[in-house]
Amino acid sequence: MVWTLLGIMVILLLMGFPMMIPLIAGPLIIILFYMDNLDPTIMVQQMVEGISSYVLIAVPLFIFAADIMTSGRTSRKLLDFVGSFVGHLRGGYAITTAAACTLFGSISGSTQATVVAIGKPMRERLLKVGYKDSSAIALIINSSDVALLIPPSIGMIIYALVSDASVGDLFIAGIGPGVLIFIFFASYAYIHAKVYDIPLAPKVPWKERGDIFLKALLPLGFPVIIIGGIYTGQFTPTEAAGISVLYAFVLEVLIFRSIKLKEIPNIALSSGIVTSAVFVLVAGGQAFSWVISFARIPQMLTDAVLGNDPSALYILFIVALFFFIGCMFVDPIVVILILTPIFAPVATMAGVDPIHLGVVIVFQAALGSATPPFGVDIFTASAVFNKSYLDVIRGTPPYIIMLLIVSVLVIVFEDISLFLLRLF
Repeated sequence: MVWTLLGIMVILLLMGFPMMIPLIAGPLIIILFYMDNLDPTIMVQQMVEGISSYVLIAVPLFIFAADIMTSGRTSRKLLDFVGSFVGHLRGGYAITTAAACTLFGSISGSTQATVVAIGKPMRERLLKVGYKDSSAIALIINSSDVALLIPPSIGMIIYALVSDASVGDLFIAGIGPGVLIFIFFASYAYIHAKVYDIPLAPKVPWKERGDIFLKALLPLGFPVIIIGGIYTGQFTPTEAAGISVLYAFVLEVLIFRSIKLKEIPNIALSSGIVTSAVFVLVAGGQAFSWVISFARIPQMLTDAVLGNDPSALYILFIVALFFFIGCMFVDPIVVILILTPIFAPVATMAGVDPIHLGVVIVFQAALGSATPPFGVDIFTASAVFNKSYLDVIRGTPPYIIMLLIVSVLVIVFEDISLFLLRLF
């Protein structure tokens, strides 16, 4: 049964079908041929149940808010703000890129939106000061991975949906690893600029920095509203998503006037298309999870891979390996939907904190998003920058190595994820 399921899904993928087709067709065929005592319409029931969660309301709202900001001036103002303070340092433009990706990730929650919003303007600046194009693109796509870890991470929302973990706790727990990634990337940027003698940018006077800060003050309010609002009890994560849309609208349409009111329907349509794809994947993932659970495939797989009475640390490394490899080939949302129900129960029984497990899982999803052969951010960058696949991945090895090191640190030292949560 397992090999039949895998074979069907692989064949459909090789035939060029989008992931949602094998995700639904595989379990349906298993029901028809191996579980004839079940009514096939149960697939529909499970798919509807998969998208019925209140938590999912946050997904289209955060996507819509990110699309409004990507179309407006928010990303430019964040870039100018960070660049005015660190642009003159050794490797300052690269540090600016990593910091801006981190800041915009705390607003958008999407790695691909971050590649588009920060990548376009920063690539031009990096090339002007002497960076190779391959180094600039690699920095952009890997720095954008932080968006999947820090609030309002869509990956965290999907994991919370599957595991029943707290979205708010996951948002806080992702901040530590996200900041650690930035520290690694900033340190590498300094060393890289020194080795290759990248010219320094002119220092911005303090008066001008103050003006730039005032202009960036409103965009910087996004993470304060999202995190502060949730943890002061003013609103839930889902309500925070709605407020972020309103805030983005007021900022870009009424204050900055970078977007005309008549453009909003087209932006909403674009958000709706992305949301529909996400929701079909979530619905298919729920049906897939139910079928494999009914067939006891997770138990067979975990028994074969983990053996009897595995340690918590061993489980976390196995989880990281499976998710990392999976996200190298398939969209992270799909991998989270498929593999979380398999490993989460075993990890919880072994004493792994569900929030820490979620951070490890989403970290691997972020890492796999920018890792060859099929990381989704690679193809996003290829389309945005009009560069070939090989040009995009040429400069990625140093960043992948750094992300792997951080990944091991996060697995071994759970306080990197949980210390802020415990503090709150």
